[in-house]
Amino acid sequence: MRKKNFKGRCTKRQMSKCTEVCRTYDPIQFAYADLLENDDCVMEYRCNVPLDGLEIGEYTSDFVCTKTNGEVFVRECVYRKQISKPLTVKLLDSSQRYWQDRGISDWGLVIDAM
Repeated sequence: MRKKNFKGRCTKRQMSKCTEVCRTYDPIQFAYADLLENDDCVMEYRCNVPLDGLEIGEYTSDFVCTKTNGEVFVRECVYRKQISKPLTVKLLDSSQRYWQDRGISDWGLVIDAM
């Protein structure tokens, strides 16, 4: 999860399952995009999806994915060292509530290895 107009370093790639140019901003996002690309259960995915109307500001979710059976799931990428910080916890809770309010219960985290 990051600010909507994040100004950090961006890697742009054309991926076959991504509905637009896949923009990744850190190694976790980059690796997870590769994982989704090679997962036969995933039909398509979107990166950095805006969370419109979020009460805490303008943020995006890292990945919104559609499985081949039509189910939708959301994944947020987080560094292990950041996961217990109060702002990170607040943002992740807001993201989870946002997607639950839209009927998506399969929400999870992608965390870097130790």
